[in-house]
Amino acid sequence: MKKPVSVASLSEFGRVRLSKSFFMRDFLFSDIAAIHGLPNVPDDPDLAIAAGSRLCEDLLEPLQDRFGRLAIRSAFRSCEVNGLGSEMMNAGKAGYNCASNERNYASHIWDQKRDGMMGATACIVVPSFWDAFQEEGDWQKLAWWIHDHLPYSSLYFFPKYWAFNISWFEQPARTIHSYTSPKGCLTKPGMENHVGTHEHEWAGIEKAMNFVATR
Repeated sequence: MKKPVSVASLSEFGRVRLSKSFFMRDFLFSDIAAIHGLPNVPDDPDLAIAAGSRLCEDLLEPLQDRFGRLAIRSAFRSCEVNGLGSEMMNAGKAGYNCASNERNYASHIWDQKRDGMMGATACIVVPSFWDAFQEEGDWQKLAWWIHDHLPYSSLYFFPKYWAFNISWFEQPARTIHSYTSPKGCLTKPGMENHVGTHEHEWAGIEKAMNFVATR
């Protein structure tokens, strides 16, 4: 597929179905692109589709099946959009939170490989989880559930609504970090808490979330 360069071709690209619930259009909105008037479209649409499909099929669909509708906060970024975001962040501008393009290859930049492998990232909110769990550190319940059930590569949690970056990568790193309390690394390979079941950490979250949804 060629890079979309017209409204018609971008509309067609947006209709590409990545999984049973998600379409490419769901992942193309960018605050940076909207404010700066930049097209947020991939240079390599086929690679973006391939990586995005794995993100959706392997991670987002199972999450949505279990916990209800997901809200997409930020997902695909073109090199141009991410590059500007990184430049503005380094200049100290508020609201810009983009790592360098090189660090975001096969992450938010779906249409570039890293070390020869593809990957994709989306920043999402699980509304039902936030509605049920808002105490300090509660984000860890969802983090451990994902760790025990899904083939994620990395998770980064944030304070607002327990939003988090969830990444799929061909060679998953299996790391969990947080920018909210408690901050830092929750787990990574080699840590004592990395292996085995963590059901004691997440037991009961589904029941609590279902109760909130039916109140």
